[in-house]
Amino acid sequence: MSEQTKRPVKITETILRDAHQSLIATRMTTEQMLPIIEKMDKVGYHAVECWGGATFDASLRFLKEDPWERLRKLRSGFKNTKLQMLFRGQNILGYRHYADDVVEYFVQKSIANGIDIIRIFDALNDIRNLECAVKAANKEKGHAQIAISYTLGDAYTTEYYIDMAKKIEDMGADSICLKDMAGLLVPYEATTLISALKSAVKIPIDLHTHYTSGVAGMTYLKAVEAGCDIIDTAMSPFSMGTSQPATEVMVETFKGTPYDTGFDQQLLAEIADYFRPMRDTALETGLLNPKVMGVDIKTLLYQVPGGMLSNLVSQLKEQKAEDKYYEVLQEIPRVRKDFGEPPLVTPSSQIVGTQAVLNVLAGERYKMVTKETKAVLAGEYGRTAKPFDKDVQKKVIGDKEPITCRPADLLKPELKAIEKEMEQWKEQDEDVLSYALFPQVALEFFKYRQAQKTKIDITVADTVNQAYPV
Repeated sequence: MSEQTKRPVKITETILRDAHQSLIATRMTTEQMLPIIEKMDKVGYHAVECWGGATFDASLRFLKEDPWERLRKLRSGFKNTKLQMLFRGQNILGYRHYADDVVEYFVQKSIANGIDIIRIFDALNDIRNLECAVKAANKEKGHAQIAISYTLGDAYTTEYYIDMAKKIEDMGADSICLKDMAGLLVPYEATTLISALKSAVKIPIDLHTHYTSGVAGMTYLKAVEAGCDIIDTAMSPFSMGTSQPATEVMVETFKGTPYDTGFDQQLLAEIADYFRPMRDTALETGLLNPKVMGVDIKTLLYQVPGGMLSNLVSQLKEQKAEDKYYEVLQEIPRVRKDFGEPPLVTPSSQIVGTQAVLNVLAGERYKMVTKETKAVLAGEYGRTAKPFDKDVQKKVIGDKEPITCRPADLLKPELKAIEKEMEQWKEQDEDVLSYALFPQVALEFFKYRQAQKTKIDITVADTVNQAYPV
């Protein structure tokens, strides 16, 4: 094979972020990550995705860890590998739109603490909700990767994706990610779409998918053959199911081809050996539910992500209405159409799913609505690929004038007020951002952190007193 024909596929490893978020509710701790970093750093990954998404909230809320401290520790361990995070555009890592000053400061601090690549996406694919974060990443000399949320529907033609990719390139993105959160992209469609995107733009293309529907490995194969530059994979103990295809499997798939990664399978096996006991423990404790490990073909039939399906089941169980499951599944595409056919990804998936449940349980469509449904139809989340259903919009928001501008244009700067509100708890600049995103959760964490320090001070004082009695 001549050097000219070689085009090694690059790999972004997700085990420290999306893999454990998808399979064990983001419960991997920093202390579990640190011992294996030295080996992971030798693999030759394009990047390791290790921060953002739900890790920030879960660290504070469930693990009682400072997410910023995690990032600094990971940065100090990874000497040769780029670190990547997932960033929800104007939502940052929270669930509402934040003012531009908060977005800019969060990007600045993420890069200052060790992030190299920021993957920025918007649940509605509204490019206006990405502008501020991309400009901030460019200003801080970070790599801005803009993700297009992949979905199916009347609006989502190959031309739609080409048009969006061109706009993304023009915005100043360094690369594009096609983010297939539900595992909807099938192999031969990947050939068509990736070929079209490669012809339309010059910047690298990364494909991110989940194994939920069972086709992801084949989709990666066809995508790479069509010119895809980077794929996202997870080390085998936390791969498959609602996670990504296994890193070792994809490495072996491309071995001896022009796309050969050159990765050392022995090194990968040692890394897998490290994570395997964690997976076994998660299975024993019930943290890893075997249900999320299988193939769920309903994903392709109803275009509903795996996590959304499990949410529906638990919502119906609470209402003792499990028998309505298939009615709700049929209602989801109707609600989605009423809402302008948004991609089903956080937070739009939760909003559409919950509204479908309410419509079925109430026996009348939109008799009961959530505040999030009102916000979507009032334009507070941004613009959708297709217009909202006018009758539904009128029923839900009445005569209220919907927002048509970029929603964040209506938000005043909020950083100074937030800082003043939490100044008594501030121990580092980054604490302001933790509080801005999750005020109650961050406050609980700050109190916990202070209590731990008090305990340590008391222990130290006791030790000193025992050593040098008065």
